[in-house]
Amino acid sequence: MGRVSDAKERLMEAVAELIWIGSYDSTTIDQICAKAGVKKGSFYYFFDCKASLAEAAVDSEWQKYRANLDAIFSASVEPLQRLRNFCEHAYREQVELKAEHGFVLGCPLCTLGAEVCTQEQGLRKKVQEIMAQHEKYLETAIRDAHAAGLIHAPDPKAKARMLHAYHLGLMTEARIANSLEPLRDTLLGTFEMLGVKEPEPVPA
Repeated sequence: MGRVSDAKERLMEAVAELIWIGSYDSTTIDQICAKAGVKKGSFYYFFDCKASLAEAAVDSEWQKYRANLDAIFSASVEPLQRLRNFCEHAYREQVELKAEHGFVLGCPLCTLGAEVCTQEQGLRKKVQEIMAQHEKYLETAIRDAHAAGLIHAPDPKAKARMLHAYHLGLMTEARIANSLEPLRDTLLGTFEMLGVKEPEPVPA
């Protein structure tokens, strides 16, 4: 077993990867412990069940990912450029994941949330909470773009909700098809929804 001080983090990292690559239901505690290099007794020292571990892992991964979003959606960046950078970052991430794992993995929150929504209410609520926070980044960029006269979006919250749903849909389609093709036009679709003309294409 690894040091006790990092066993909890190793368990969270292991379950996050196993669920994303496979599924919540198919991932067992034995598999999680084996991947993390942690004994089963230590698992139960930190967590009472797989669901509580998964909830902690989802929150931990989100806190790490927020650092990327904070940089991408910095107020110092022109609002439409924030959206362009976000689309390009999301595409590159999926390219790298496919190269590493052999599959397009899509959005981990959407994948997990859709699977457990009728079974694990704590996990469902955590996924909803994080998705709402993610949507806020889009909303802020849209609000700033509207204020700058770059787009017409008097209800940025509603527009952000639509845009978020569009992005999740593309991620889900890409995962199902195991293809990056649905993601290539993310920026084009995003800008069309906002009434922006001639966006720069996402690099292949």
